Amino acid sequence: MQQQYYNFCAGPAALPTTVLQRAQDELLNWQGRGVSVMEMSHRHPAFMELAETAEINLRRLLNIPNHYKVLFLQGGATTQFAVLPMNLLADLASADYLDTGIWSAKAIAAMAPFGQARLAANFAGKNQVPSKTQLQLDPQAAYVHYCPNETISGLAFDYVPDTGSVPLVADMSSVLLSTPLEVNRFGLIYAGAQKNIGPAGLTLVIVREDLLGRARPETPGPLNYTLQAAQNSMLNTPPTLAWYLAAMVFEWLLEQGGLSTIAEQNQLKARLLYEQIDSSTLYINTIKPTCRSMMNVTFTLDNPDLEILFLAQAEAAGILSLKGHRAVGGMRASIYNAVPVAAVKTLIEFMADFERRH
Repeated sequence: MQQQYYNFCAGPAALPTTVLQRAQDELLNWQGRGVSVMEMSHRHPAFMELAETAEINLRRLLNIPNHYKVLFLQGGATTQFAVLPMNLLADLASADYLDTGIWSAKAIAAMAPFGQARLAANFAGKNQVPSKTQLQLDPQAAYVHYCPNETISGLAFDYVPDTGSVPLVADMSSVLLSTPLEVNRFGLIYAGAQKNIGPAGLTLVIVREDLLGRARPETPGPLNYTLQAAQNSMLNTPPTLAWYLAAMVFEWLLEQGGLSTIAEQNQLKARLLYEQIDSSTLYINTIKPTCRSMMNVTFTLDNPDLEILFLAQAEAAGILSLKGHRAVGGMRASIYNAVPVAAVKTLIEFMADFERRH
């Protein structure tokens, strides 16, 4: 009997099996055209149709209002850390940042060459997010930036900050498409694809139209939201293979019943895994319960000497990529959309068995 493998990698992460199988089937001859999609011009009518359909389906999934532009870009979310102030800071001297972990800190550091990253909340390393009343926002800020889900620590906001008339910007790399979203509460959303969207190499940007046209004069063309929006994300050659795979993921999500259905599955997976941790004397999660991530479940072992053995035996059992980020250690089970409930149940059974034996 062939062994079953389950991938809990934090990113690049698991993709839906049916999407991978379809890509495999179409790899050498897409739409009967005799070439792979990755060998075709991005300006070929067939690829242009694919791109248009992908945007239509993404808008359906997220109910994106018409006055928002959707960009399919390159460079990853880390590039957006610097691209944001290039495009949104304009003549304003500062923007507000909420610091809740490593990815927030990286965004703050990337802001330095362009202006002041004012800390509206400093909760790095506190295992919880600031409450609504703890936000110290500047009404004159160019924008407010936050990371709703810190993948490394497994920390998540349980609310969307109210920033009044100041545009709210969110790094949603690890949560976009995991649950329904009120896009109109945000000025701009960006997300690296390699969690719930598709393979690494593609970055989504959803930007309100009134925020376009603010780019600094020295902003390079491919990094200028306004110019990319005017060219339908094809100012330069886009990551066509990643776009194609993301388009299939959008179709897969619609086939599952949309984001309400996928959110129910994600909530179930997270609940089952946290219940296993909380009922254990071996496994420990230190995040405040209301601030726990639904996507990235982190834990350590009460006996750290067992961690290497735990990881080795998990991998032998087909449970892959549980090692925590190098900055914090421990374990991390990333349970993105494509990770099935069966994978989480298998992990829970392994954890219970390991605890009985040790």
